[in-house]
Amino acid sequence: MYFPDIGIPSIVTRPVGNRNAIHASTKFFQSDNLQILSIIPQLSDESISTRGFFRRTQIIESMSEPATLVELLQHRARIQPNKLAYTFLIDGETEEVRFTYAQLDRRARAIATRIWEVATNGDRALLLYPAGLEFIAAFFGCLYAGVIAVPTYPPRRNRPDPRFEAIAEDANASIVLTTTEILSNASSRPMKTQILRDAHWLATDEQNIETSPAWEIPDIWGDTLAFLQYTSGSTGSPKGVMVNHHNILYNEEMVRWGFGHTEETIFVGWLPLFHDMGLIGNVLQPLYLGIPCTLLSPVAFLQRPVRWLQAISRYRATTSGGPNFAYDLCIEKTTPDERAKLDLHCWEVAYNGAEPIRAETLERFSKTFASSGFREKAFYPTYGMAETTLFVSGSRSRKPVIHEIEEEENRGLVARSSGKKQRLVGCGRATWLEQKVVITDPDSLTPRLNGEVGEIWVSGDNVAQGYWNRPEETRKTFEAHLDSGEGPFLRTGDLGFLKDGQLFITGRLKDLIIIHAQNYYPQDIELAVERSHEALNPNGCAAFSVEEEHGEQLVIVQEARRTWLRKLDTDAVFEIIRQAVFEQHELPIHAILLLKPGHLPKTSSGKVQRRACRTRFLAGELEAVAEWRQPEVKEITPSKGIPSPSDVTKDLIRNWLIDRIARSTDIPPAEIDTGRLFTDYGLDSIAAVGLSEELGKWLGQSLPPTIPYEYPTIDALARHLAGLRTGHPTTRERNTAREIENKNETEEIFPFFTPDFNASK
Repeated sequence: MYFPDIGIPSIVTRPVGNRNAIHASTKFFQSDNLQILSIIPQLSDESISTRGFFRRTQIIESMSEPATLVELLQHRARIQPNKLAYTFLIDGETEEVRFTYAQLDRRARAIATRIWEVATNGDRALLLYPAGLEFIAAFFGCLYAGVIAVPTYPPRRNRPDPRFEAIAEDANASIVLTTTEILSNASSRPMKTQILRDAHWLATDEQNIETSPAWEIPDIWGDTLAFLQYTSGSTGSPKGVMVNHHNILYNEEMVRWGFGHTEETIFVGWLPLFHDMGLIGNVLQPLYLGIPCTLLSPVAFLQRPVRWLQAISRYRATTSGGPNFAYDLCIEKTTPDERAKLDLHCWEVAYNGAEPIRAETLERFSKTFASSGFREKAFYPTYGMAETTLFVSGSRSRKPVIHEIEEEENRGLVARSSGKKQRLVGCGRATWLEQKVVITDPDSLTPRLNGEVGEIWVSGDNVAQGYWNRPEETRKTFEAHLDSGEGPFLRTGDLGFLKDGQLFITGRLKDLIIIHAQNYYPQDIELAVERSHEALNPNGCAAFSVEEEHGEQLVIVQEARRTWLRKLDTDAVFEIIRQAVFEQHELPIHAILLLKPGHLPKTSSGKVQRRACRTRFLAGELEAVAEWRQPEVKEITPSKGIPSPSDVTKDLIRNWLIDRIARSTDIPPAEIDTGRLFTDYGLDSIAAVGLSEELGKWLGQSLPPTIPYEYPTIDALARHLAGLRTGHPTTRERNTAREIENKNETEEIFPFFTPDFNASK
C-alpha cells in the first residue's frame, strides 16, 4: 500500500512498482494529476495500460476509485459508517437483522482474523449459508483475509450430493465457513471427499467472534482473485469461473451506466446470494453505489410470490428483478385483493434475465399489474453470465423490443415473410464502457452482418480470468480470435444477432438444457436414464427441452433393447425412468418415448443428434413403441371442501392430497396412485413450494417447502405428517421433525438454488 510520506518515485523503484501499485494506491496520493501521470513512462514492465485501470477512457478518472472490494467497503465504512446497507426479511416480511457499513466492516475484519488462524492468502474457502446477511459478512471476511471465496449451497440432508463434493474437491478448499447449525449437521454427515474431511470448519455466527486489532489490509490488488463462481458443467466436473476484484468493479460500473442507477436507487432482491445475479447484482451493486438493499430468501418468495412485490411496494424499491419464471409466478399466484394493496409506481427497473425471456410473460405481467401502478417501460430485459462477471447487455426503453424470426436457427437473415416465426425479446445494447460484442460465424470465425445469427463473442474488462485449474478449457472459451486475428474474445456458446443496436438471443450453440434458470447437461440426464433399467439401450437416449405454455420442459427419447421388446412392461419402465431422473436431477419429465433399436437419430459415427430428435418429436415423426406424457397441470384455488381439523389422521391428509392433485391435473381421484412420485403429476420444485404452503395452511402449521421432496409420494407424506401430529413418528420422522420448524435451511433441496443458476441465457 502506498503512503503519502514515502513519495511518488518510490512506487517506481519498489518491486510492486507497476500498474497494480498505482491502481490500488493512487487515492492516497497527495500529488496533482500531472505528477501522477509523469511516472507512468518510467515503469519498466508492460503492465501499464488502460485495461489495467478502472474507468474506460481517462486514466485520471481511475485515480479516485477503489481497486478492490476491500477498499470499497472500507471507503463506505469511513464516509457512511451509520448508513443502512442491508436489511434481511426473515420470513419475507419481518425484518430480522440489519447491517450498516461500519457493522459489516467490523464483522468482515473479525472473520478475517479467524480465517488467518487456519489459512493464508490465496487459499479457497467454501461458503455454506442459508439465505441471510451472515453470508455477506463471510464473503467479505474472505476478501479481508485475502482468501478466495467459493460461494455454494449447504450439502443436502440425508442424501448424497456429488456436485457439492465435486466443487469442494475442484476448488481444493482448505476452509469451510458456515453457521453453527449447519456445522452441527455436517459433523454427523459422512463426507466422501477427503478435502472436506481435512478442511477447517468455522461457524462465523458464533457470538464470541470479536474484532481483532491485529487485522490489517491483505496484500491484494485489482487482479487478485476475489471468488470462484461455479457455473455450468456436468455433475462430476463443475467449472469455477475465476473472478478478480477488477472484473467486479468494472462490471459494477457497467451495471450503473446500463441500468441508470444513481445514489437515489433502492434495491429489493430475493435471488440466491451464492450466485452471480444475487451476489453481483443485489449485494455488490448497492455497496458500489452506497445505497440500501432489502433482501428476502428465495424460499420466502416461492412460498408466496406476492412477498416480493409487497417488499418493493413497502420499501419503495426502484430496482428489482429475477428470471422470467418469477414474473409468471406473480401472475399466477397473486389474487386481485393482494394486487389492489400494492403500489408499484416506484419500480423503475424490473430486470428479467437468467433464462429465455418470453414476450407473453412481459405482456401478461404488464396487464395484470397495471392497476397496481406497474408500467411496461420499467421492464429491463438483460443478458449476461458468470464468465462475464454478470452483465453483458441491457437498456431502458419505452417498452420491451420484440422481434420475430424464423424458428429455424442459424439461417442468417431474420424476420422472413413466410414460415413459422418465433417472438424474441431484445436484451438491450451491449456497448457499455469498452466492452465489445461480436456476432461470429462459429466455423469460419468471421463476423456476421447486422441481423444475421451467429455465436455471441464478448471482450472487455468484465470478462473473467478463465476456469479454475482448467487451462485447456480456458484457452478454448476465453481466448478466441477472429479470422483477422482480433481478440481475445469469450465464446459464450449462445446464438444471437444484433439489430438496430439491440442484442437478441436465439438459442444455444450446444445442447445445454435450461429449465427455471437452471442449467442441465443432457449427457448427465441421458446416463441416468440408460442406467435405470436393463431393457434400455446404452448410447440410445436423447434428452432435450421443448417450450410449453409454462416454459421449457424436459423430454426423454430412449431406445429399448431388441430382446426386451416382446416382454417390455412399459409402465414400469416409465416409472423407473422418472424416478431415476428425479433422484439424480430433481426434474419432472414432460414426455418419454420408447423407440425400437436404431430409430434414434444419430450421425454416421453413432453420435446422438439431439436437435434432430427434438425437431422430429415436435413434428410427431418419431415412431414410438410406447409413450408417456405428464398430465397437464392447471392453476387451482385452495380447497374449501374439507375443514381444517384439530386432529388430522393419515387418511384425511391422504384424501386432501388426492383431491389437490386431482383438481390440478383433471385426473379422477380414483385414478390417483398414492404410491407414485409427485413429479409424475407435474410437481416440480416450484410447485412443491406451493403445495407445502397450501397444505400447511390447511393443517394450521408451518411446513418446510422441502417436505414434498423428503416424502415424495402421497402415502409417504400423509404417513409422516400424521405421525408428527399424533406424537408417534417413525425413526426417520423423529430425525426430521426438527426440520419442520426450521426456516433457514430449506433452500438446499431445490434445483433452482443449486450452482447452475446464473445470469446467462
